[in-house]
Amino acid sequence: MSRTVLIMAHTGRPGAVTSARLVIRQLEEAGIGVRVLEDEAEDIGCAKAEVCPAAPDASEGAELVIVLGGDGTLLRGAELTRETGTPVLGVNLGHVGFLAEAERADLAAVAGRVVAGEYEVEERMAIDVVVRHNGTDHRTWALNEASVEKVARERLLQLVVGIDGRPLSHWGCDGVVVATPTGSTAYAFSAGGPVVWPEVEAMLVVPISAHALFARPLVVSPASTVAVEVTQENEGAVLWCDGRRTVDLPPGARVEVRRSEVPVRLARLHLTPFTDRLVTKFGLPVAGWRGRVRTQER
Repeated sequence: MSRTVLIMAHTGRPGAVTSARLVIRQLEEAGIGVRVLEDEAEDIGCAKAEVCPAAPDASEGAELVIVLGGDGTLLRGAELTRETGTPVLGVNLGHVGFLAEAERADLAAVAGRVVAGEYEVEERMAIDVVVRHNGTDHRTWALNEASVEKVARERLLQLVVGIDGRPLSHWGCDGVVVATPTGSTAYAFSAGGPVVWPEVEAMLVVPISAHALFARPLVVSPASTVAVEVTQENEGAVLWCDGRRTVDLPPGARVEVRRSEVPVRLARLHLTPFTDRLVTKFGLPVAGWRGRVRTQER
């Protein structure tokens, strides 16, 4: 059976375009079909590649999606693969790049591993998000987080947060982040939330600059439903999902977040412990560690 790989790149970065061409060349030389998105095809300039619209079915029938860029580019890739279940493999050409599996220096090896089929796939928990207002529902989702944020910079946002149908607290704040373990190292981390290992099944509720006696980050069950209500005294708010999709929240709107039944599938080349990823990505000091280092067996 023929193999096809979808290539996505942050075409605003010359390095990403060059990297995409390198990977495409290696895949085509190995007899693997290449697909590129319509809005990236001209910049990448691959004459033999199949060109398709940037739609939710863009990865239909593809074995893998290789994303070249930062975490934002990978999140875009997740949008185009979640419905089809196609695994996403990220090559970090940005800054921290927590979602990426490889760095720019690994590029040639990445293509080789894909050609050989030497990768594993892991599933990451996503969240479903429903906005309810005046009898209408708007549904969306996120891999990292859903955040309710203020629109007016000069005013606090008045929110009531509830868990599993019970009110928890009223916060005057800049907003609230509801994150997955994958998103714990993204916006939730910047807001002061805990780092959660990816294999832990939980949701995080992290208030942003809350003026309240009880405003600590919370870790709740993955079976819970988190509700954030925008009270009537607000001028309005906005919902951001993964920093990519927005929904306006008028006064009285209610946002409900729960675990999604549909995960995002990430391709992995290395079975690197998450602890090591933290140390590498954040440059954490580990000098003086005297513990015994063991090779993980999987």
